[in-house]
Formats: sequence, structure tokens, C-alpha cells
Amino acid sequence: MSHNLVIVESPAKAKTIEKFLGRDYRVLASFGHVRALPSKQGSVDIEHDFTPKYAVLPESKKHIDAIKKELKDASALLLATDPDREGEAIAWHLLAALGLDKKKAAIPIRRVVFHEITRDAIVHAVEHPRDIALDLVDAQQARSVLDYLVGFNLSPFLWKKIRYGLSAGRVQSVALRLICEREKEIRAFTEQEYWTIAAQLANGAGQGFTANLVEAEGKKLGKFDIPNREASERIVAILDACQADPACAYRVEKITRSERKRTPSPPFTTSTLQQEAARKLGFSAKKTMATAQKLYEGIDVGEGSVGLITYMRTDSVALSNQALTEAREVITSLYGKDYALAKPRFFKNKAKNAQEAHEAIRPTYLAKTPAEVKKFLTPDQFRLYDLIWKRTVACQMAEALLDQTSVDIGVGAGYRFRAAGTVIRFPGFMKLYIEGVDDESEEKEGVLPALKEGETLELRKLLPEQHFTQPPPRYSEATLVKTLEEYGIGRPSTYASTLNTLIERKYARLDKKRFFPEDVGMVVSDLLVNHFTRYVDYNFTASLEEELDQVSRGEKQWKPLLHEFWDPFIALLKQKEGEVSKSDLTTEATSEVCPECGKPLVVKLGKFGKFFACSGYPECKYIRNLDKEKGEPAEPVFSEEKCDKCGSLMLIKEGRFGKYLACSAYPACKNIQPLVKPKGTGVVCPECKEGELTEKKSRYGKMFYSCNRYPQCKFALWDPPVERKCPKCGFPLLVKKVYKREGEFVKCPKEGCDFKEGGKEK
Repeated sequence: MSHNLVIVESPAKAKTIEKFLGRDYRVLASFGHVRALPSKQGSVDIEHDFTPKYAVLPESKKHIDAIKKELKDASALLLATDPDREGEAIAWHLLAALGLDKKKAAIPIRRVVFHEITRDAIVHAVEHPRDIALDLVDAQQARSVLDYLVGFNLSPFLWKKIRYGLSAGRVQSVALRLICEREKEIRAFTEQEYWTIAAQLANGAGQGFTANLVEAEGKKLGKFDIPNREASERIVAILDACQADPACAYRVEKITRSERKRTPSPPFTTSTLQQEAARKLGFSAKKTMATAQKLYEGIDVGEGSVGLITYMRTDSVALSNQALTEAREVITSLYGKDYALAKPRFFKNKAKNAQEAHEAIRPTYLAKTPAEVKKFLTPDQFRLYDLIWKRTVACQMAEALLDQTSVDIGVGAGYRFRAAGTVIRFPGFMKLYIEGVDDESEEKEGVLPALKEGETLELRKLLPEQHFTQPPPRYSEATLVKTLEEYGIGRPSTYASTLNTLIERKYARLDKKRFFPEDVGMVVSDLLVNHFTRYVDYNFTASLEEELDQVSRGEKQWKPLLHEFWDPFIALLKQKEGEVSKSDLTTEATSEVCPECGKPLVVKLGKFGKFFACSGYPECKYIRNLDKEKGEPAEPVFSEEKCDKCGSLMLIKEGRFGKYLACSAYPACKNIQPLVKPKGTGVVCPECKEGELTEKKSRYGKMFYSCNRYPQCKFALWDPPVERKCPKCGFPLLVKKVYKREGEFVKCPKEGCDFKEGGKEK
């Protein structure tokens, strides 16, 4: 029977859409990308105008075959992949993988685009198809080829000059540079002491508040004008002495009141959603996008599966007329007319290189409140939906009206304190939602009691306080995404995978939600910054992004863009092949000498970071840990244990699998032991008949049981031992296993013996 065949990217989306379209339509999924550049040299033919040699992904072949089979009975093919550059390219690749030419095909082939998975949106998209936008396809091809050219030429260079397995990327390397440069700023930072003086005061009614000293001896105080305790104590002594003089009373000199209006933040884009979910929910960029994908593709909310939010990859802050109307209705219903706007509020994009001007990320039906859909969602889905719903509704609510008050309080000759307070006169959008901040250290203004000019105040206490300047904070996922977007580097839809790559490559680690560069990350970044400056330059990377946008708008051809990039890039790479040596990058000279042979010590870069090593290697194999925080050698830590071979004290050391004990008499005695004594089982080793089987952990954390005479005896088992003889073969050890289906049973560990006792029957 003839039907219209619709191709989408995900199977979840396919089920939802097929329900909306009815019997005349069959919806299949491509399961994402179907073709890509193979991960090997030669996938781009540079000699023939950068011709990409795409290949169908192995995991996609079965999906392509299923689509080909359905096409035999199809009367039309509708390509309904995602509404962005990548989705456009997937539609184009699908035709190539299916062997279809739009001009020669026996059936109509059209492109269908929608930004939300609702019945109205799907039906409207099907009724208004278009052709594939080749400019968007070319922009995506240019991006893929550029990433390939950088990755498959710069990465092997890193293998030769640093170590195998490293990678470089057009956006990844710039993100790494940001992290490493921030770390250098922190290491170079010198803290500076300064003091502040506050006064606890009270009005005539006994209502207390705090004011800060802003002027001393007739001079306005700067941040560092009270540099130390002595200067602070001198001012406090003057103010204390002044209290005996009635002319030195704390008196309100001036009260300044002003009305301030505060407007809400715009609705979410991909980038701002990732930032806010990181701040408020603690989500990684990857988790945010995965959760948003589920909400977009469809959730069964009691009336069948329906998409709860619009497409989550967008730079736009625009809302549709329908969404604006719904927002006003919801606000009026829940909060009253005072909170609704007479006219909709519109926002402008602030992000550099904003593109894909679709809608912002919003709920498809604002009438579906978070409380209403909560029972259908997982906790993470609910929290993200709640965040999106509140941000969308709040952006169309009335401004907040704030009364800001500043009070100047004079005391004696030339001393002035100031207090500031804010009162919310009308909360407006703040009743529902306030955007999070990256710097939680910002001081918040309090509420002041009723005060009058000329009023005399009671001094309750002077509060001098010591402070130290702080280094710039390390990047969090939210602040790194924000910085990349502000520079116009990369696309928000790829930020999650970019940050994930930095962690997977061990270039950086996330500790307490902040990025710390690893030693190898610092070395790679320094190499790229010093020798490939242009290609990790923030402005160059952003301008390249703008050129890709020009391709997507049809203003620039993609092949000339590749030539402009490639020719100077490959020339520089060939030049650096001869100029850069591995030893310069991975070995640093020190002023220390080897305690064993007297030759100079060097700092080397190993697989697990930097360490001290003797320059006389391999004749001398002396090595020592490096203190990662200070860049200094760690002091030896002695344990209370003594070496069972020579009687010397044992040192606590740290290796690739954690801490262990090593003899302090090394190299004369090379005895090492685990820091935690293995737990004995009381079972004699069946192989050597001398040792005891002890409980240990493998490098991956899995428990196993081995002879305590290792390495003389290498007998080991994965399962807990019991001391009995096998009645079938006489082997002196049986093993206890516990399986969910079979329960607990005892089995002979000897190869070839099938004795088993206990357990449930299968």
C-alpha cells in the first residue's frame, strides 16, 4: 500500500510524529548521522579541491537498509531531520546514502522543518515542505573538513612531540587555552591585604543596621587605603576617642532615594540554558542537552507522547505570537493582571555570531505547568522543564520596582559612613524567577530602618575586618560556555562535547565544579600558543566562525574558505616539524642534583603528570614525586611500619594505583608493601601449600583473592574461598559464588572439574 515516508533522526521522535500524521504516513528514524569522514588519513582529498570521502557509518547500514525497503512502496519521501545546519546536512547525506538524486528520483523528495513536536507544528510543516538548503549543507561540510584538517594533522604532531594519544581541535584547543591561561593568572597572583571598618548603628527606635566607612580625614577611601591592622586600629582609636565629644555624634547627613526598575532575562538559548542549568541544578552541559533532548522528542503526559519543549539547539531569543499570547493568559490566571504586560516584551541577541534564527527554548504549551506534568517526568526532566517554564513565563511578566536608599552618616571632622538598602516595592517577574549569578561573593544590600536627615544614631560597635584580594576564579562549565559564546567561538550545540573531550583526554579535570588543567594539558596548550599562535587565537577562531556563517547565508563559497585556511596552516606545520623537539616540551632543567649519582635532576612529563628524574637515565633510574600544587618536591612521609627485609622505616608513597609503602633504604632495599594490610581469609593456598589467601583490590577496584607469597606464588581467584576438598577431584579449595538467579553455591575452581553444590535449580 502506497504511503508517504518520513525520516527523522531519533526513534522516540518517530513514534510521536507517526501518531500525529496518521495512516498515510510511515515514520522511520535514521538514528542520527548516517555518513561521516572516516577516522583515518586520506578522508579528505586535498589535491582535488578538498573533496570529502564520506563513508556510511557501520552502525547506520541496517537503518539505511530498512529505509530502502520502505521506499519501495512509498509515494513521497519527506526528510524531517533537525532544523539546524547539522540536521540539514544529515538530510543531504541520507539522499547520498540511499543513492537518490532529487532530480531523477521516481517519487517527490522534500525537506520538512519543524521546531516543536506538536500536532499543529508537524501538520503545518508537512503542508509547507521545501528543498534542502545547500548553503547550510556547505557550511556544515566546511566545518567537518576544517575539523578534520586540524585534528588529523595537528594531533600526530602532538604524538611525535609530546606523547601518543593526544589530540588537538579547532574549538577544543581554544577552550583548553582559556583554562590554562586562567590557571597561570592564579599561580602568578599575589594577594594584597586590605581592611574595612563597619559600624553597627541603631536609630531612635532601637532598630539596628550596618554602615561602612567611606571617608576618613576628609578623604574618600579607596579599596587599599586601609592597608593593614595598624592603619585600621589608628582610625578605630580616633573614632572611639570621639565618642566622648557630643559634637562627634553619628548623625544622618543625607538620604538619597531612587526608584529602580529591573527587567527579566530573555528566554533560553542553548548556551544560556547550559549556563543556568549548571548554576541552579548542578547539571553538566552534556546532561543538560541529553535531558532537553528527551523533553523535545516527546513524553507521554497522559494523552500520548508529545514534545514538551521546542528545539533545544538555537541562538534565538524570539518567541512565537502563540507563545506570547499563552504567556499573557498564564500570567493573568496565576498572578493577576498587574503582573501581565500590556504589550509583549521582545529581546535582542547579545551573543556574537548568533544564527539559526528560530525560536528560543520554551515549553510547547505554557498552560502545562510544571506541577501538572511532574508525575510523568523523571526528577531531572522535571527540574529542567520547571527551569525552562519559569524563565519563559517570567520574561513576559512586569518589571520589578525597587526602592533604593543610600544614607550618608557623618561623625566628627572628615569621617563618613554609608549604608545602602533596597526595598522591593513591586516584585513583578521576581515573584517567579531570578537569574543565577556566577560570582556568589557579590554583596547583597539589606533593608534599612526608617531614618531622618539630622537624626542622631547610637553606635553599638565598630567592626574592623581584614580582607585579602582573591585570584580570578577557575572556570566552571557555566562560565567557560559563557566565555566561548561571548568570543563567538564554536557553536553552543557543540560545547557539551567539547568540554567532555577535554576531560576524556585528561587535559583538564573537574573538581568541585571547576576546571583544573592537568600537566599534559598545560604542555599541549603552551605548545599550541607558542608555535601555532594564530590557530588558538580567540579572535582568529571567532572570525573563522563568522566565515562559516557567511557560507551558511550564501555569502561565501566553502572551498575557497578551506584554501585560505589550509595553505598557511600546513606550511607552518611543516616548519615546526623541524623546529620543535620533544625534549624541549617534556623536560625541564632544575637546579637540583640527583642524590644517588650527583647528575642534574630534571622535571619530566609522564603519563600521570610531571615528576623529578635523573638526567643520567638509563644508567641512573632515580625518580621522585613532584608536589603538584607548589611545583616543589614533596617531603618524604615516614610511616610507623618497619621493613620486614632490612628493618628500615617504610615511606608512604603514591603511585599510579594509589598509596603504598616503600623501604626508605632504597635502592639498597627495594621492598614495597601495600599501605593497607590485606585481609586474610584463613584459607591455605592450594597451589604452594604455604601461603594464605588474602583479600585484595584490582587496579579497577574489583575484589580478588591471592596468595600472600606473591610473587613467589601467583595463585589468584576472583571469588571468596572456602576451605574444603572437592569430593569429586580432591582439589583442596572450593569457591563460593552468589548469583541473583541461582542463589549461593559452592564450585570447584579446578579446570575441568564440574562439581557444584547448592544454588537454585535452573
